[in-house]
Order: sequence, then C-alpha cells, then structure tokens
Amino acid sequence: MATPSVPGPTIPHARVWSILFRTLHILAISILVGGHAFNAPLDPLRPLLYLAITSGVGMAFIEAYPHWQTLFQGWGLLVLLKLALLCAIPFAWNNRLALLVVVVIIASVGSHMTKHLRHWKPRLGLGISN
Repeated sequence: MATPSVPGPTIPHARVWSILFRTLHILAISILVGGHAFNAPLDPLRPLLYLAITSGVGMAFIEAYPHWQTLFQGWGLLVLLKLALLCAIPFAWNNRLALLVVVVIIASVGSHMTKHLRHWKPRLGLGISN
C-alpha cells in the first residue's frame, strides 16, 4: 500500500505569484524577440531581458519549492538551460536574436513534453533516484 505524501511547506499565494511571473515572462520574451527581430532601439529592450531572467527565476522557484532536486528533472533542466541562454545574451550581444529564438523553441518543446519526459531524471550523481 502506498503511503500518502505529506505536503511540504508552501509559498503563500503561490498560484497568484506563478501567474504573475508567467505573464511578465511571456510579455518580456515576446517583446524582446519582436524588438530584436525588427531592430527596435536597444535601450528599451535591455530591461526586458532582465525582466525575462528575473521572472524565469521566479517561475522556477515557485515550481520547484520546496523540492529543489526537481530542478534536475527534464522540465527543470530545460528551465536552467533557458535561463543560462538568457544570461549569456549580454555577453553574446551580437547573437541575441538567435539565442532568444532558441529559448522560445526550448520553451515551446518543453511545455508540450510528455509527463515521462517532464519528470525524467538523468543520472547525474546528485542523489536523485530513478
């Protein structure tokens, strides 16, 4: 017989925070991609990059709390990869549009993965059992 899972600590109003972060993230990414694709002035786009990074971290925090090891499942690895690519943009500014397009592709594929792939746990030697 399976033992019932005991809920861990929760973040107050986590659903509201998740919706807020996701909305900000989608807005920031969409304006960034369009702005860079159509050569909009760079100064107003730069803060949107930082908003995309911050809101992405916020979404990952809400989703993973309090079980941080889930960041090393399929969904979390894709989130970490997207955040790494977004953080690389200031250092690879001439390739920013290509990096943003890759981020959008990863997000699209990742959000439509099967449950099996979302919760896939690679053997990384991090104490995560399969």
